[in-house]
Amino acid sequence: MKKAAPYRIESISKLHRLFGLPKPDHPLISVIDFELLKFDDNKIWSSFYYDFYCVAIKKGTSGKFRYGQSSYDFDEGVMSFTKPGQIFSVTNPTDDPVSGYMMIFKADLIRHYTLGKVIGDYGFFSYSTTEALHLSEKEDNIIISLLHQMQDELKNNIDHYSQDLIVSHIDLLLHYAKRFHNRQFITRSTVHNDLVVKMEELIDAYLKNDTTLSGLPTVNFFAEKLNVSPSYLSDLLKNATGKSAQTHIQESIIDRAKELLSTTRLSVREIAYELGFEYPQSFSTMFKKKTQQTPLEFRALFT
Repeated sequence: MKKAAPYRIESISKLHRLFGLPKPDHPLISVIDFELLKFDDNKIWSSFYYDFYCVAIKKGTSGKFRYGQSSYDFDEGVMSFTKPGQIFSVTNPTDDPVSGYMMIFKADLIRHYTLGKVIGDYGFFSYSTTEALHLSEKEDNIIISLLHQMQDELKNNIDHYSQDLIVSHIDLLLHYAKRFHNRQFITRSTVHNDLVVKMEELIDAYLKNDTTLSGLPTVNFFAEKLNVSPSYLSDLLKNATGKSAQTHIQESIIDRAKELLSTTRLSVREIAYELGFEYPQSFSTMFKKKTQQTPLEFRALFT
């Protein structure tokens, strides 16, 4: 039997109806109090997605929330960020007290603002829910205060300044979130340093495989091995080392290439294929870009 397609929630007003909420104050954005949500037995909650961004701060529920392939218990206060098109499911929703808010907004709201051009730079919108941001009490108060201000602004009559003020609040909230994520990377540095070491070990093992590699190693490949999202892995490495995951991989490829060029008689073509390049020219281009030398010029230093 064919599995049913995920249920699509196209608009904020439709989400309000599904949650048993009154019509939203604005068609492109809403700040929703979780205590007002009404989950029914509708099967749509087993698999659904929506066409807008969501920032949620939530605590106090024993229900499980599934995001992609991972599930998370919201027994503690956490802040999560999701982008349009991600598939969700809510399992075991209960009547236990739930507190927190979700801010949802359509891309059209920010399209003509600087935020619309840079929102893709906020990597935490691509994190797994298991990589959610754990807020301190002070941080929690800052975010809740901003959301209350946005609620107040949305209840005002829309005027010439409304959208500018609303977008500026979103922008400020995301800047705070970036700061708080950075704090979390620092306070969890021991765990993250272990991940950095494991990442380097995986890259080394991959590149030193006895067989010719089928394709270059990717961030997605190593993220899956480490059980984290690609965006989280890249941000973690950048915070810990100043370099993105992709840069780590490329530098490791170059280091392995230098080793093969200086210690073996393999041709440049053979080395390129052994490292997973489809075309030797691509290998030579990357090598020169990273070292300012061609592979043969580098090899000549050892002959």
